[in-house]
Amino acid sequence: MALPALATVLCLFSPLLLTAIASAREKRPNLTMGAPGPVTAHSGGRRLVHSHAKECDIPGTVDLSVREGDDTAYGQALYPVPAEDPNDPLQWSPIRKTLILVVCSLYSFLSNSALLGPSVYIGIFAAEFNTSFTDASNLISYANLAFGFGSLLLVPSYHKFGRRPVMLGSLILYCGGLLACSQVQTYSGLMAARVVHCFGASVCEALPVQLVNDIFFLHERGKRLGYYTVCLCFGATGPLFAGYMLNGGHSWRLFFWVEFAFGAALFILAFLVVEETLYHRKPPVGSSSLERQSLEGGEEKPTAVESTTPETGAAIPPRKTFVQSLKFWGVYEKDADFLLMIARSFTYFLVPHVLWVITTYGIYIGLGALTFNYIFPLKITAPPYNWSQLDSGLIAVASFLGYLLAIPFTPSSDRLAARLTRKNKGIREAEMRLGVMLPVMLLAPAGLIVFGFAAERDLHWVAYFAGVVMCNFCSYFYFTFTLAYAIDSYTSNISEMLIAMNLGKQAISFGMGLDLLDWVTRHGYAVMIAGVFGAILLANNLALLVFMLYGKRIRAFMSTTWLARVHRESVREVATH
Repeated sequence: MALPALATVLCLFSPLLLTAIASAREKRPNLTMGAPGPVTAHSGGRRLVHSHAKECDIPGTVDLSVREGDDTAYGQALYPVPAEDPNDPLQWSPIRKTLILVVCSLYSFLSNSALLGPSVYIGIFAAEFNTSFTDASNLISYANLAFGFGSLLLVPSYHKFGRRPVMLGSLILYCGGLLACSQVQTYSGLMAARVVHCFGASVCEALPVQLVNDIFFLHERGKRLGYYTVCLCFGATGPLFAGYMLNGGHSWRLFFWVEFAFGAALFILAFLVVEETLYHRKPPVGSSSLERQSLEGGEEKPTAVESTTPETGAAIPPRKTFVQSLKFWGVYEKDADFLLMIARSFTYFLVPHVLWVITTYGIYIGLGALTFNYIFPLKITAPPYNWSQLDSGLIAVASFLGYLLAIPFTPSSDRLAARLTRKNKGIREAEMRLGVMLPVMLLAPAGLIVFGFAAERDLHWVAYFAGVVMCNFCSYFYFTFTLAYAIDSYTSNISEMLIAMNLGKQAISFGMGLDLLDWVTRHGYAVMIAGVFGAILLANNLALLVFMLYGKRIRAFMSTTWLARVHRESVREVATH
C-alpha cells in the first residue's frame, strides 16, 4: 500500500518538477544585452531590457531587426516591447515568471486529473448508484462540458477584475466541489458536485495561456506553452492515481480527498507567488498602424503613467514590494463590457486560425481524455483479458509515455522559427514554427487504427498501449504549436479568443464522448474509432499543409475584414497578442 501511495505522490508532483527544472535552467538563454540601461533601487537592482521590435501591417508578421541598444534573443530583438517600468510583467525576474508558470501549470494538471480520474470508476458508479454504464460515464462527460463552458463567465471576469482574484476564487470553488464529491451519497449529488469543481477549475484552461502571453516574450512563448501543455497532458494520468487508490483497498471517495488536499496546498502557493499580470503599456515609438488603431476609440490609457523611454530621462516607478504584490483587489476595467465580451467571443469561431485550434483540442481531448478512458477499462476487464478493476486505469501509463517522449521537442518550434527569421532578414512570420509538426502529421491517425482494431479483434493489450502512445505523442505537438500559432497570427483580444477556444473544444470533445459506448456497441470499434474518428483526425491534421502554404495570405485577408476591425478595437494590452 505504501508503494502505490508513494508513486501517486511522485506522479502528482512530476509536472511541477519538470516545469520548474526546465524553466530554472533557462535564465534567458541566448539573451544578449544591449547598451547599459537604468539599474536603480526602484527596479530592484535589475537592469530593464529594451527593444525596438514592431509588428508589421499584417498581423503575425513581426520585424525583429536589431537596433543599437536592443536586447536580443537568438540574434533578434525582443517582442513585445516592454515598458521602462519594473512592474511591467515582461520586466519581472526569471524566478518570478517561473513560479507563476509552475503554479498555473500545476493547476491545469490537478484539474484535468480530477476531471478524468473517475473514469476508472464507471463500473463502480453504475453498481453503486444502480444506473447504466452510459449514465455513469456521463459523470465525466457533463463535467467535461462544464470544464469548458465555465470560461464563458470566468475569462471575462479575470479581464474585468484581474487575473489574480479570479484565479484564487476559482481555486476555492474547485476545492469546494471536490470536498462535496467526497461526501455525496446519490448519483445526482455527485453529478452536481462534479459540475461545480470542474466549473471552478475551467479558468485553468485559459488562464495559463493568458499568463504566458502576459509575462513572456515572443521567442519564449512556444517553449513555455509547451511546459504548460506537458502538465495539461499529464492530467490524463488521473485514472492511474485513481486505480492505485483502489489497489490500496480504499473507496473511490479517497481520490477526491487527495485532489482536495493538493488543491488547498496549491491555493496557498498561488496566493504567495501569483502576482497580478494585467498591465497596460504605451504603444512603442514606431509601432504599426494596427497597434495604434487598437488603442483608439476611447480605450483605457496605460496605468503606468510614469513609464518612459530612456531618452526622456523621466523617473522609473518603484517596484512593488512583496506585501503589495499580495493584493487581490483594486483592479476594475471600466471599459471592459462583461456581456459584450461574451457575445464578441463567438465571432472568433469565424477566424480560421482559431477554428483550427478549437478542432485540434476538441478532437484530441475527445480521444485521449474520453474515448481511450471509456473503452479500455471496459474491454480489459472483460474476456479474454480479465484484468481486475484495480488495473483498469493502467492505460494512463501509455498516455504518460506518449507525452513524455514528446517533451524533448518542446523548444523545437521556437528554434526553427528563429532560424527561419534570421534567413528572412529579421522578419518573423507566424507560420515559421509550423514545420516541426510535419513529421508527426500522420502518426495519430495511424494510432487510432491500431487502437480501433485492437478493440475490435481483441488483440494483445500492447496494441492498445501502442495506439495511445502514437496518438498522444502527436497530440502534444498539435496542442502546443497550433495554440502558439493562433496567438502569433491574429490581432485579438486574447481573453475573448480563449473563451471561444474553450467553448469549442469542450463542445467537440463532449460530443465525441456522449453515448460513445452505445455507438461502438451498435457499429463496432473498428468502424467508430479507426474509421470515423480516424478520418476526422486525419482531416484536421492535414490542415497543417493549408496553413503552411497559405497561412500568410489568410492572415492578410482576415486583417482587412470587418471582423478584424471589431477584434482590433477590443484590444487593450499593447503588443501582447
